[in-house]
Amino acid sequence: MIQDENNLSRRRFNSGMIAACATVMSPSIVRAQSYPSQDVRFVCAFPAGSGADLIVRWYAEKLRPLFGRTIIVENRIGALGNVATQYTALSKPDGHTIYVHSAGALAANMQLFKNPPVDVAKEITVCAAISRQPTFFCVDQSKPWKSVAEVTAFAKARGDKVTYGTSNPMAKVMGAIYKELNKLEAVEVVYRASADSMNDLKSGAIDYALYDNIFGASQAREGRVRILAVSSDVRLDANPDIATMTELGTPMNVTGWFSAMVPSATPRPIVEQINKHFNQVTATPEAKQFLNSVASDPWIITPDQARDFFLRDIRDWVDYVRIAKIEPQG
Repeated sequence: MIQDENNLSRRRFNSGMIAACATVMSPSIVRAQSYPSQDVRFVCAFPAGSGADLIVRWYAEKLRPLFGRTIIVENRIGALGNVATQYTALSKPDGHTIYVHSAGALAANMQLFKNPPVDVAKEITVCAAISRQPTFFCVDQSKPWKSVAEVTAFAKARGDKVTYGTSNPMAKVMGAIYKELNKLEAVEVVYRASADSMNDLKSGAIDYALYDNIFGASQAREGRVRILAVSSDVRLDANPDIATMTELGTPMNVTGWFSAMVPSATPRPIVEQINKHFNQVTATPEAKQFLNSVASDPWIITPDQARDFFLRDIRDWVDYVRIAKIEPQG
């Protein structure tokens, strides 16, 4: 009888523990199981019709069947992406606001601004990667230069009369590293968007430009610019014929990576669900073809790997800014 009572007590204890655990775990589990429970918003830091916007909208279309909800794209423009980053960080951490943007750009802004509005290491979680992409070193198609070496020789001869265009953090650092390592006096001209520099590049008001992969590839296809090199440390599958700056004598690895990000308080099960959906799309031949068409390579990683890469990027940008002697903005 005593044994039966002990067994009964143990069963009651175990049942109580299971119930207690279920009570503790149920909020996040229930949220994950019911996710998404409303329309999902994809935040884009660039204008509608821009290269980045094309990627955001392409993924929104492909992910609608997986999310089972309408996906609305919101363009939150300004301050090199800080406007969109802050909007995301302050949004409800329930997975219904997803920032589709370069995680590398967020890491960069931690060093490019004296007082960044968001501590992205603490306030942003990277759920999934989408692609890796370089920045392009471009000249107008009408110019005679066929290599970076020729541009370098021209720039050394002309001193501070040489100008170049940038419009994002990756381009800014690539340009500064190129200038510093080659002892150039070229003057940077900052544009709100890459497209804004095209007339100046064509007219000769600027001598070369550093374009994001999407815009640069599209302009090269149209015959408007010539791509002389990429900022990544290895050639990409999307553009195997384009040499790296490192190969050409200017060592660097300034590589961006598009990703899906949410506020850091978002429950882990929802982060994993977002990772699963994005990875499903990125793994398709259609995604590879699309991403290659915008000069980037698909990249599939776990949330833990994404966090490791993100934190590494944040550390790397400390060195980038120091090497390039970039003065943080106000």
